[in-house]
Amino acid sequence: MKEYLKVSEVIDWQHPEIMERAKQIALRFDTPTAISQACFEWVRDEICHSCDYQMNPVTWRASDVLQYKTGYCFAKSHLLAALLRANQIPAGFCYQRLSIDDKGAPYSLHGFNAIYLPDIGWYRVDARGNKAGVNAQFTPPQEQLAYKIQLPEEADFPAILAEPFPIVVQALQAKSTWDEMLRNLPDISLECAQIYSLV
Repeated sequence: MKEYLKVSEVIDWQHPEIMERAKQIALRFDTPTAISQACFEWVRDEICHSCDYQMNPVTWRASDVLQYKTGYCFAKSHLLAALLRANQIPAGFCYQRLSIDDKGAPYSLHGFNAIYLPDIGWYRVDARGNKAGVNAQFTPPQEQLAYKIQLPEEADFPAILAEPFPIVVQALQAKSTWDEMLRNLPDISLECAQIYSLV
């Protein structure tokens, strides 16, 4: 589990503001599951999805997501992992490949988290932010993610990574505005996903 508790440039959970926020969120709870739910709901509801709210800048480092209160799904997953790790709860990264318009190409990766809960093991949650047609919840052991796979070229990758997928971080770092990011969302073919051991 050590890999899923590490601090890094992206998941900079030892940043003072992340440590303080993690402590504040956990204050009223005394189990890893309750703390995990509180962290998940805080990121889901208090951090604005950059595209939904048309907010800049494009964030990638967990502390920047917290500072600017906005991020794409990937960035929100980075902050959630940081808050969980700051509370000594193992957290990893998961990805789906989804149609951007639900009709086929173009496709994009979608990022979310897995949390290790003592009672059930790994449990996946999606803090992208709810809206019409999106209702992600924390209901272990049942999973309730933001999106379901509907098309042949879509995929739900089972891998739980200890660090965010590099092409995702690179894509976030390369763009500065939400609309520029929207036009350049990271994608990976199903064949490449096998090479990278996502499947």
